[in-house]
Amino acid sequence: MADEQVSDPEADRALGKMSFMEHLGELRTRIMWSLASAGVGLAIALFFTKPVMRYLIEHIIRVKPVFTSPTEAFWTYMKIALILGVFISMPALLWQVWKFVAPGLHQHEKRYAAPFVLVSSVLFLLGGAFALFLVVPFAMRFLLNFGEDYGLQPMITIASSVDFVLKFTLAFGLVFELPVVITILSMIGVVTPQFLAQKRKYAILINFIIAAILTPTPDIFNQTLMAAPMCLLYEIGIICARVFGRKPTIQPVPTAASGDSQSG
Repeated sequence: MADEQVSDPEADRALGKMSFMEHLGELRTRIMWSLASAGVGLAIALFFTKPVMRYLIEHIIRVKPVFTSPTEAFWTYMKIALILGVFISMPALLWQVWKFVAPGLHQHEKRYAAPFVLVSSVLFLLGGAFALFLVVPFAMRFLLNFGEDYGLQPMITIASSVDFVLKFTLAFGLVFELPVVITILSMIGVVTPQFLAQKRKYAILINFIIAAILTPTPDIFNQTLMAAPMCLLYEIGIICARVFGRKPTIQPVPTAASGDSQSG
């Protein structure tokens, strides 16, 4: 009797043999591991949340905030810890993303696992730092000065001010992942460098529209402060797609000699 062949789920997925439910099961596994990694990051972040919260109040918000309910300060503290935990656990989260995408890549493309995790983590941190130290202070200063010019006294709650800071820090961290996203899409054959280069003008327009929606101030300076890095990251993504993207397969052109031999 012939030996029964034992199927390897990862090999079957690489060959496109997995069913839709099996793909969902794989996705569920990666999500569970990601949640566990985020939980570990949250546990570590609790040791650093207090100085981070004090830094945000003293150097970013620059106005002594108030809280209007007994639980507001506590849940704001936990929200800072959660976002800080996401930043700490980002390498592990990106590793789970790679593990889900990698079986669909060619064998020689799978060796980019470590560079993917390293570069993506650094870009995420750079995006958060760019927002925290450059964009948010400008926006906060503009908005506070705007109210004070009309004789208004700022009385900002801790929840609203921290939400303002964390939202843009997390958003810029995700935006800075654009080159990695473009590279992965080019590696699996979804986009090509030629397509991205042809759609450059539309990408620039979309970047400025996104910047106009996300930036809290209506002035062109802060909008450009967000849109310019996005356009630069798009160009970096095109370069990465040319270097690491999937090369098109060249079909051999039949020669006249081979055509004559077939006809004969």
